[in-house]
Amino acid sequence: MYIVVQGEDPGYDIFVNGRALARNEDALEQLALQLGVKPLLEFFSADQNSLPLLIEAGASSSKLMDKMQAPQWYAAEDGLKTVNALIGALGAAPHTIGSEGPAVLSELLEYRVVLEKTAARELKWHLAVSWQ
Repeated sequence: MYIVVQGEDPGYDIFVNGRALARNEDALEQLALQLGVKPLLEFFSADQNSLPLLIEAGASSSKLMDKMQAPQWYAAEDGLKTVNALIGALGAAPHTIGSEGPAVLSELLEYRVVLEKTAARELKWHLAVSWQ
């Protein structure tokens, strides 16, 4: 899972690997729901042009397929609520979600940096998914 910021070039690095987050999305979704925040996948968006690629790559999640419309953009502050809650929950005990907990926490910290920069510039964002 990676962050896409609205516009051509936001003027800062938005790259976060996101592979550990993607591999642990189920555990993160459950944790987010327990914490009372939106799960990360709720910030996913793709357009109709992405549909054939997603199907070819094996996307079958109804959550993903339901969002195949015009790209949806979200306030960075909304993403920060989720990311900060997950960081708070995993900060002291990252292994609570499994052996990749430290990698997940590291990627969440990187997400926070990107989303803070996005919020400071009053830009919108969403998550995208790569199956490569």
